[in-house]
Amino acid sequence: MSVIKISSPATSEFWEIPVLYEDDHLLALDKPAGLLTSPDRYDPLRPNLMKLLHAAIAAGKPWARERHLDYLSNAHRLDFETSGVILLAKNKPALVALANLFGSEKPAKKYLALVRGDISQEKFEVDASLAPHPVKIGLMRVDPKNGKRSKTNFEALENFPMFGYALLRCEPLTGRTHQIRVHAAHAGLKLIGDELYGGKPLWLSRLKKDYRLKPGREERPLISRVALHAEELSLPHPVTGQMLTITSPWPKDFKVAVKYLRQYSANGPVE
Repeated sequence: MSVIKISSPATSEFWEIPVLYEDDHLLALDKPAGLLTSPDRYDPLRPNLMKLLHAAIAAGKPWARERHLDYLSNAHRLDFETSGVILLAKNKPALVALANLFGSEKPAKKYLALVRGDISQEKFEVDASLAPHPVKIGLMRVDPKNGKRSKTNFEALENFPMFGYALLRCEPLTGRTHQIRVHAAHAGLKLIGDELYGGKPLWLSRLKKDYRLKPGREERPLISRVALHAEELSLPHPVTGQMLTITSPWPKDFKVAVKYLRQYSANGPVE
């Protein structure tokens, strides 16, 4: 698997981003958690994927030269803490076609989420209109009167009832900001690490009965960011029309968290 290397001199950060799919028109990347997709309107100086890619193209970095790239634009966004599939267009016609597809909500998106809360049904849906919070900047909320139509299907892939956690597959049928996070909260489920909507980090000490920390060490959470991963994107190719499905492997923190939840769930909760 090839990678694209980008760096932010301003913050001394460096990323090697795997390429998930590529042809003459499209480039799909495996966005890491902790990187904005595009500039933050509230903090334009924070590093973001698109600005760093454009800077690398302008600087003639090897990966850009090899591809003869002079254009890249994103057709959709992933939240700062969300990892997984993000699709970019290599030319303007492809971008216009992708924008039309995403505008019509044709792409099928599948996410993985680790949540805390009671799962009473294996499959369920949340159909609740969403709107920006009137007071808290950057937050969304369920707003039946003023919100935009929003619907998400949820499926419990694994349940860890001893600890009150579950691994969900989430399929947003619309594309609203923070849709999965707000709809999950509306259903009484908090995404691990999602402090904005009431979620808390996942700690090994809450799972392992005989957990002991070495003197002078501070425990770090298994997952501290929002536990949301864009696992799969399916859509008709904007040029050929053939169905295209792009998948992203589980990130390391998801693998580690699920591994420990599986390992210790049979032993019961920590007293």
